[in-house]
This record gives sequence, C-alpha cells and structure tokens, in this order.
Amino acid sequence: MKKIDIACIIDDDPIFVFGTKRIMQLANFCESFLVFHNGKEAYDKLKAIIINKEKLPDIILLDLNMPIWDGWQFLDEFIKIPNKNPITIYIITSSVDPADVEKAKSYDLVSNYIVKPITMEGLKNMLAE
Repeated sequence: MKKIDIACIIDDDPIFVFGTKRIMQLANFCESFLVFHNGKEAYDKLKAIIINKEKLPDIILLDLNMPIWDGWQFLDEFIKIPNKNPITIYIITSSVDPADVEKAKSYDLVSNYIVKPITMEGLKNMLAE
C-alpha cells in the first residue's frame, strides 16, 4: 500500500479528528497531518499554501456540518483558487441525506462521499483509488 505525504482533516469534532488520525497512523497512511476545525480556517491556510507554492495535502477529508464555514462553503470557495496540483477530496460526514450525496457529485474535486466513521478499510480504499 502506498503512503501519502500530507493528509488534511477539516472537521470540528475533536473525537473524530483524534480517531481518524489514530487510524491513519495505524494504517501507515501518511507522513503528516493538517487539521482545521472549520471551512474558513482551512480555506485561508490552504490558499496561503497554494500562493506560497508550498506542499499541499494529497487528500482532504472534509466534514459538511461545521461552524463558521461548513463543508459546502469551503468547497465553493476552494474551487475558485487556481491550483495546478490535484488534491483529492473526500466528504466524510454523518449526513445520510440523499440531497447531500447528489450535491457532492456536482463537484469535480470530490472523489467520494463517505458516512462516518472512517475505517481502516475505507482508508485502504482511498489509497487504492
């Protein structure tokens, strides 16, 4: 199984973040993490990374329901940033709303829609894609 350099988790739930980081460590999934607690914080930092031509995350795990900016607001703004380096985005959410699933499909950057919790098998599938 290949290993990615940087995984980014955008989620306001500290228990989910802790658990996901732990599973990623056990799976030898990535070298390092970026963690943001809302979409606005993530947008600001990732935009700065792109502008400064720094190393971007390979994968973003994006929650939909967060304070300040939710996942949709993040996506709507993030796709406007010119970026030559592809980033794979997975929506990882507790929402089972079919409208959310369909909306996620309308974003080219979104690779998949996964209902929480994330599993070791789910991580392996991400790396295989």
